[in-house]
Amino acid sequence: MNFVKKHFASLTALFVFIFYLVTLAPSVVEIDSGELAAVQTTLGIAHPTGYPLFTIVGYLYSLLPLPFSKIYQLNILAALWCSMATGVFVFTSKFLLDNISSISPKVVREKPAKNKINIKKESRETIPEEKKILASVSGGLILAFSKTFWMQSTSVEVYSLHIFLILLVIFFLLKGYLHQHNQNERFLSTPWIFFAAALALSFSNHMTTILILPGAAYLYFSKYKFNKKSFVQIGLMLLIFIPILFLLYAYLPIRASQNPVMNWGNPVDLERIIRHVSGKQYQVWLFSSTESAKKQFLYFINELPAEFTLGLFIILIGLVAAYKLSKKLFIFLMITFLSTVLYSINYDINDIASYFLLAYIALSYFAVFGSFVILREFRYKNHSYIFPVFFITFILLTHIYITYADVNQRDNYAFKDYTKALINSTDKNSIILSYQWDYFVSPSYYFQLVENYRTDVTIVDKELLRRSWYYHQLQTNHPKLFSAMQPEVNDFLAAVAPFEKGENFNSQIIENAYQTLMTKLVSTNIDQHSFYIGPELFENEMQRGQFKLPAGYTIVPELFLFKVIKGNDYVPAPDPDFKLRLPKHKDIYIKMMENILGSMLTRRALYEMQFDKIDRAKIFIRKIISDLPDYTLPNGLADVLTR
Repeated sequence: MNFVKKHFASLTALFVFIFYLVTLAPSVVEIDSGELAAVQTTLGIAHPTGYPLFTIVGYLYSLLPLPFSKIYQLNILAALWCSMATGVFVFTSKFLLDNISSISPKVVREKPAKNKINIKKESRETIPEEKKILASVSGGLILAFSKTFWMQSTSVEVYSLHIFLILLVIFFLLKGYLHQHNQNERFLSTPWIFFAAALALSFSNHMTTILILPGAAYLYFSKYKFNKKSFVQIGLMLLIFIPILFLLYAYLPIRASQNPVMNWGNPVDLERIIRHVSGKQYQVWLFSSTESAKKQFLYFINELPAEFTLGLFIILIGLVAAYKLSKKLFIFLMITFLSTVLYSINYDINDIASYFLLAYIALSYFAVFGSFVILREFRYKNHSYIFPVFFITFILLTHIYITYADVNQRDNYAFKDYTKALINSTDKNSIILSYQWDYFVSPSYYFQLVENYRTDVTIVDKELLRRSWYYHQLQTNHPKLFSAMQPEVNDFLAAVAPFEKGENFNSQIIENAYQTLMTKLVSTNIDQHSFYIGPELFENEMQRGQFKLPAGYTIVPELFLFKVIKGNDYVPAPDPDFKLRLPKHKDIYIKMMENILGSMLTRRALYEMQFDKIDRAKIFIRKIISDLPDYTLPNGLADVLTR
């Protein structure tokens, strides 16, 4: 029992890590997983804001000779970060309970402290150590298995490291707040030194670390007030913070100058560094409209019950308890919660859930207080622990059972299978123009650059062609791609330069140069390479006249893509002998993938029928019915099988 009391936080982290391994993704998943895994493995530069600490640590870890694929090895690292974050949360929670004096008129701290978050009158009864540990572990498990937090542990993402670092920041912030200064102490105390260092590390991983600053400022100035000494101490912390931050972000220009295969933004000079670190290309989605803020706020409110399910009951109890026990801690957590929510709802992106993580962390600290109150109040006769422990355990197990299906990635091979099958459906040395980032382009970075799968195929992201840095990366990796169209490239780069610099620009000139460039990309490569375009390009840009093929060329549907051909003769397609291992639980990304593939196979079946090749059409129809049972065939198409 003494061992458990001493190592309760580490044991909780270990338990959570083992559980996380059960739901770990075996390969790449949606959105940025493939890109980030490739960046870490090749020591490249990721999309803004660059995430240098994430990249460096991931690269060093990827060098370990573990008996796994690199993607699975990096997914394990995500699980490690999240489990260690849970351990830090539990340790911090116990520290808080040790330093809050009055839980009720009958209960006081076990060890009185001179400086505490709130001091109320003491009494003869002490807080049992076991209750503080149980409450801390309960709150930690509520956080660890909350939906979005748990999801970060299943695959490569920057947020797994972010939550570990932000919880370290909170721990050292509270240590600094509760630290008793000696009157003769002239320099920074150890907790504030570590706070400044942890803050710098966290900022070097993710800029949303800024959301902890309003709450941190409240605690800091409520202790030190607004005076010369407090600002001198902030200056000393900056002397620690700035060099660490500068040193880590220096990675970006140093590595960019070496032309890595992953070189997003090519931040080799001050202008590009600022643009990349500030995430300028994404700022258009920040504070864009009240309508988008309303949409994201409703998303947050609607998803909150799914985040904690029955755990919300404990959180609500904790809200009341925290207010009664420590108003300053309550205000700190509420400031943190509100600043996170208010910022995040004003960011108009689809994958917004992870931006609310700090708000969920704040709510989980309330769950610690709720768990403690339950452990103290919910008694049955002389059995002081049995009923409350059973009650909290029931809530946790029920929540895990409800949430498990939504976060479980252990059978998710869909993005691996889809990406490999798509690439493998193309001819040797072909070119693919697409912007299916979430399902194909991002995963392809990992498979081509790390696993060296079909490196003969050149994949061009149509949307990234709008960015000047992307031409530098393509030139590094595919030097012959633009060799016959350099004037068009130069015209576009000249047109887009003032836009990227924030100067006056002509949007029509940029768009005309961009459309000319895409058409030229086809015409200058079609004689040497098979050329394919994604269905999203056909359905959007081609239908709106924003992308035109060279004169005399058209497209035919194959398996996953449209193939550019000359003339109107029949063009055979490979048999659909690929196999996608789709997970049992299908989220929005899996459903979208199914819809894209189903529509392409349908188009191919109709194309075969257009040339009176009924037997060939039947092959594609059967493929849809057998592999994509949720896809709805057009009316009458299934009847072809009876012919």
